[in-house]
Amino acid sequence: MQLKFSICSWGAWSPQYQQSQDWQQWKDNSLSQHTDLPDAPKLAQIPAMKRRRFSRLTKMQLEAAFQTDAPQSCRTIFSSRHGELERTLGLLDNIVTQEPLSPIAFSQSVHNTASGIYSILKENRAASTSIAAGEESLPQALFEAFAQLTDDPSPLLLVFADQPVPGVYSQFVEEPELPLSMAFLLTLVDNQSPAPELVITPAREQAKISYGQLLHSLANKKSLAGDMCNFHWEVRFD
Repeated sequence: MQLKFSICSWGAWSPQYQQSQDWQQWKDNSLSQHTDLPDAPKLAQIPAMKRRRFSRLTKMQLEAAFQTDAPQSCRTIFSSRHGELERTLGLLDNIVTQEPLSPIAFSQSVHNTASGIYSILKENRAASTSIAAGEESLPQALFEAFAQLTDDPSPLLLVFADQPVPGVYSQFVEEPELPLSMAFLLTLVDNQSPAPELVITPAREQAKISYGQLLHSLANKKSLAGDMCNFHWEVRFD
C-alpha cells in the first residue's frame, strides 16, 4: 500500500508559527517557551461580526485553508480528532447547571463546523468530507483524499487541525504539539511538476517524526522520512 501526492500549496498555523515561512525556524518543544502568543488567528479578511462567533478551532482551520489559496470550487476534506470538543463540553455544562443553550454554540458544535463555514465564506458548492479517526485522523484523511483523486484528479484541499482537550480529558491523551492546523492542496503525483511529493506507506519502525518536523521540511524544501500516526511518511524534493 502506497499513497503518493503532489503538494501544490500548503498552509499552517500555530500560536508561534503563524505563516508557512515561519515554519522555517521551527524548533522542537518551542511552544512551551512562550506565554505571550495569540490564542487564535486574526482572520482580518472576515468581517468581525462573523468571525467573533467562530471557535478557535474553526479559526485555525480557516486560516490554514486560506493560506493555500485553493480554487473556489475545490473539493475539501476537513479532519480533526477532537473536533469542537470545547463547545460540546460547554453545552453539557449548561445542561447540568440548567442554563439555556446558545443556538450558535449548538449549531457550531458538530464535527463539520469548519467545513460548512468554509464553504459559505468561499461560496464553494463542491463536495466536502469530515474525518475523525482518533490518532490516525490525518493519515485517514489522506486515504480519503487519495480515493477521491483517483476518481477525479482535479486538486483537492485537505485541512487538519486540533487543539488541546479540556482539562477533564487531559489524562486520556498526550499531544504536546497542539494547537495546530495545517492544510494541503493536493493532486496525484505528476512527474512533470516541481511540487514536493508526499508519500504514505505502512509504518517501518523507524525514527518518529512530528507534525512540526513535517511542516519544517516543507518550509525549508528539505526531504524528510519517518514514522508518524502509525504510518511511514516521506516528503520528497527533486
